[in-house]
Amino acid sequence: MRKFLTTTAIAAVMLGMGGLSANAEENVEVLHWWTAGGEAAALDVLKKDLESKGISWTDMPVAGGGGTEAMTVLRARVTAGNAPTAVQMLGFDILDWAKEGALGNLDEIAEKEGWDKVIPTALQQFSKYDGHWIAAPVNVHSTNWMWINKAALDKAGGKEPQNWDELVALLDNFKEQGITPVAHGGQAWQDATIFDAVVLSLGNDFYKKAFIDLDPEALGSDQMKEAFDRMTKLRSYVDDNFSGRDWNLASAMVIEGKAGLQFMGDWAKGEFIKAEQKPGEDFVCMRFPGTQGSVTFNSDQFAMFKVAEDKVPAQLAMASAIESPVFQSAFNVVKGSAPARTDVPDTDFDDCGKKAIKDLAEANANGTLYGSMGHGHANPASVKNAIYDVVTRQFNGDLSSEEAVTELVAAVEAAQ
Repeated sequence: MRKFLTTTAIAAVMLGMGGLSANAEENVEVLHWWTAGGEAAALDVLKKDLESKGISWTDMPVAGGGGTEAMTVLRARVTAGNAPTAVQMLGFDILDWAKEGALGNLDEIAEKEGWDKVIPTALQQFSKYDGHWIAAPVNVHSTNWMWINKAALDKAGGKEPQNWDELVALLDNFKEQGITPVAHGGQAWQDATIFDAVVLSLGNDFYKKAFIDLDPEALGSDQMKEAFDRMTKLRSYVDDNFSGRDWNLASAMVIEGKAGLQFMGDWAKGEFIKAEQKPGEDFVCMRFPGTQGSVTFNSDQFAMFKVAEDKVPAQLAMASAIESPVFQSAFNVVKGSAPARTDVPDTDFDDCGKKAIKDLAEANANGTLYGSMGHGHANPASVKNAIYDVVTRQFNGDLSSEEAVTELVAAVEAAQ
């Protein structure tokens, strides 16, 4: 039988309030979908950090890049009255669980460590509910990235495309080289990731009106038709076997030189790094052409569920470990994302990491930091899923651009 210290004693140990040592093993049960190589390696940083503090880790990995499958498993666990300690979660999903009264309270550790001062307000929108901290943000991923095979780019003249026409010219060159121009996996969230960037490339105001304000005029505009037209064009550069392919397998196509580039969030960098690729030498990271100066983001957070009182100290210790600047640096260096704190130095980050931190700071300061539609940070799941459906149908040729615009307006209205 597992022994537990009293809440007060273990809190003293884990939260640095005293000099006691952990005689009893505490445990956190963690549900997540970080199963790809780079992701699993990054998560291991947190696991080892907690184990060094005497907290064991029960892993609950559920494969699936967008987390849909993990949420299905979670619902079953909560319904059965057996919630995990912590669950990797995105955006509005966190707030939905908070509204159900399922999440714990992290105010004690957040106030002690001054989270309000160092975690960007845009993230706090999802880390807090009703004024209380309910989740610990791990990172800030930006989603409007493009990952290019450096050798293929060099063969094409070495110029990074700065606008749509230059991007199309580059993709045509990749086709002439005999490689797949765009590495892509035919999954709804991956289609939406591309569409996110395409819409942003047509203007910051347009993106905000369409995906954050859900303005019917923007959703039904000629600009939106142009966005769908561009999706049709990009579809012509994808290989025939893309349907159902996981995102990390698409990254591998670029890494291995079988494809020219991938449109994907910066978690893809973890795959390049794991394959011992170096930015600037083996691959190039850049913003989707036309989105320079703007950032669409999502933030992986660990939502902390209500657990038995004797499990709360380990839960708070996990939250504290997540927000530690040392961990934030170590984790995000491996993961490919930017820290969730603004006071973490970029010293240990590679060139892509430094660019991510710099771009994030600039976008935050300039008001061009937007929650990603494709990754649950622009609007609630019902709206996101409605947009997913239209985008995927259009990308697969089931809808024309004109039909997609009409369907998009109707779908968003129905989902609200």
